[in-house]
Amino acid sequence: MLRNKYDVVVVGGGPSGSMAAWEAAKGGASVCMLEKDRDIGYPVRCGEAAGESGLKQFVDIKDSWVAERITGAKLGSPSGKLVDVEFKSETGFILNRRVFDYDLSRYAANAGAEVYTKAYVKNISTKNGQVNGVVLDYLGEEKKILAKIVIGADGLTSRVGRWAGLKTQVRMKDMESAVQYSVSNIDIEPNKMIMYVGKNHAPGGYLWVFPKGDKFANIGIGISGKYSKHKSAKKFLDEFMEREYPDAAILTTMCGGVPCGKPMRNPVTDGLMLVGDAAHQINPMTGGGIVSGMKAGWIAGQVAAEAIIKENYSVKMLNNYSDAMWKAFGKNYERFYKIKEAVHNLSDEDLDYIAEQVLSIPHNKRTLSSVFKAAVFKKPALIIDVLKVFAGV
Repeated sequence: MLRNKYDVVVVGGGPSGSMAAWEAAKGGASVCMLEKDRDIGYPVRCGEAAGESGLKQFVDIKDSWVAERITGAKLGSPSGKLVDVEFKSETGFILNRRVFDYDLSRYAANAGAEVYTKAYVKNISTKNGQVNGVVLDYLGEEKKILAKIVIGADGLTSRVGRWAGLKTQVRMKDMESAVQYSVSNIDIEPNKMIMYVGKNHAPGGYLWVFPKGDKFANIGIGISGKYSKHKSAKKFLDEFMEREYPDAAILTTMCGGVPCGKPMRNPVTDGLMLVGDAAHQINPMTGGGIVSGMKAGWIAGQVAAEAIIKENYSVKMLNNYSDAMWKAFGKNYERFYKIKEAVHNLSDEDLDYIAEQVLSIPHNKRTLSSVFKAAVFKKPALIIDVLKVFAGV
């Protein structure tokens, strides 16, 4: 039964929220996780791609989570050239997010966290300038829950963060307008994702085809907000579908925004931490945020448990989370943002040139690094940030 007081309240039941609840509960805190939707993991709001090594940091991967193993990619240039690239050391997954998210919430519950769905948080409560709980509608009643720490895992432009005075807005140029169809009745190569770039495909972003089993895939697009006002992401995607997959059956449609800017450096205030999309913890180059959100939740949950033990919920204490997050991936994501900006400044002619250079490499020697080398040759300024990323400085 939902109580009126916990050590930690987590708002949002996605991967970052579940990881935060799981770790905080493992650390001995009393934890409540609140999800506004009826079911954890539904509706699905992303392309569902994640790397194997990233997931293995936190969980043993279950077969039921994996719709498709990805061992390579086809990169589509503006002129339509497809560059086939193998992944030499990393396997990717297209996940069944409905199953994956549900199991993560179950792990949190098994650790002692209480999980409630159809719990719509509509405000925070504060005392002496410090966040100390939330106000929500649950099963037709308004309730107030007090908490020593609130963790906001409530997604893009976090309302929880905004209510607490944090700047969660995303600049228009860093907000990608995204549309995704789940489709059936298409011929698609298994184990290979396809990604198209260029102003005719996806200006300021990319278009993806992620296989999810026999004749089934997620096909979507994300384009920069500065372009979407001239031509919508859906229009670009519909033209692609008509051209490439005219007989596809569209089963579901997802629309939304993806923040592809820099992550928030200090997504904390007294009594509050933000994790995942709420803190813009998304790889600016790919738009992927499952693993980084899990990492942030994992760190935040541990810091929350430590703060409860020390009875210190100040911004100074919670900045231990900010610093650990920045060291884990935030600093690299800031550099990825610079690389993304440089890549998006490449002309379609530049991108076609890069594709031609990579196609000249024997197939068995093509890797993602060879694509980067060709890009660096065309745009030498890229090499500084690329080297810093791989050097970890």
